[in-house]
Amino acid sequence: MLVLHHCSDARSFRPLWMLEEMDLPYSLRMLPFPPRAATPGYLAANPLGTVPLLEDGEVRMTESAAICQYLVTRHGPTTLNVTPEEPGYGAFLNGLHMGEATLTFPQTLVLRYARLEPPERRLPQVADDYTRWFLSRLRRAVAGLQGGYYAAGRFTAADVSIGYALLLAGKLGLDAKFTPEIAAYWERISTRPGYLNAKAAQEAALTTQGILPTNFGSTGA
Repeated sequence: MLVLHHCSDARSFRPLWMLEEMDLPYSLRMLPFPPRAATPGYLAANPLGTVPLLEDGEVRMTESAAICQYLVTRHGPTTLNVTPEEPGYGAFLNGLHMGEATLTFPQTLVLRYARLEPPERRLPQVADDYTRWFLSRLRRAVAGLQGGYYAAGRFTAADVSIGYALLLAGKLGLDAKFTPEIAAYWERISTRPGYLNAKAAQEAALTTQGILPTNFGSTGA
C-alpha cells in the first residue's frame, strides 16, 4: 500500500492528484501545516519535516515532482508518462520539473514574505518581484504547450506538476492575473475527474482525521 503524508493544498497535492489519476490504492495521512512544527513526531519519518512524504515499501520520497515521475514509471504503464522513444519526451521532463523549480519556487517567496511572516518581517518588494517572476515565466510556459498540454499533446504528469503551481497561485490571489490562455489551461486540467477526486479525498481525510486545512495566511496586517 502506498502511503502519502499530506498537508491540504501543499506541494503534496501533486502526488495525491497523480494517485487519483492513476487509480492506485493508497492511504492518505493528513498533517497540519507546517508539519515540522505542528507534528514534531513527523521528523522521525521525514527528517526534512516537509510534505510530501511517499512511502512505498522500503522506498521513501520527499520531492513532489520526483514522486510524480516515480509513480508513472514504477506503477505504470500509464498515458500520464512519456517514454524516451516518444517525440514529447523532452517536453514532458521539462514541464515536470518546471512546475516545481520555475513556477512553485517564486510563489513560496511570495507566500512567506507577503503572508506567513509577522507584519514587521514582511518584505513587500520581495513579494512583488517574485510575483512578476512567476507570472512572466508562467506566460512563457503556457505559450509553449503542445496541443494545449506539455507532452505530445496529451495530459501527463507534467501537467499535474504545472497544475499545482496554478492551484497555489489561486491560494495567493495571483489567478486574477492569469492570461485567457492560462485560465483556459487551468480550467481544462482542474475539471478532470482525477483532480476533483483528489480534492474530495483531501477534504474527506481532513474531516475524518480531525486536521485543519492549511492556512495560507493573509496580506492584511
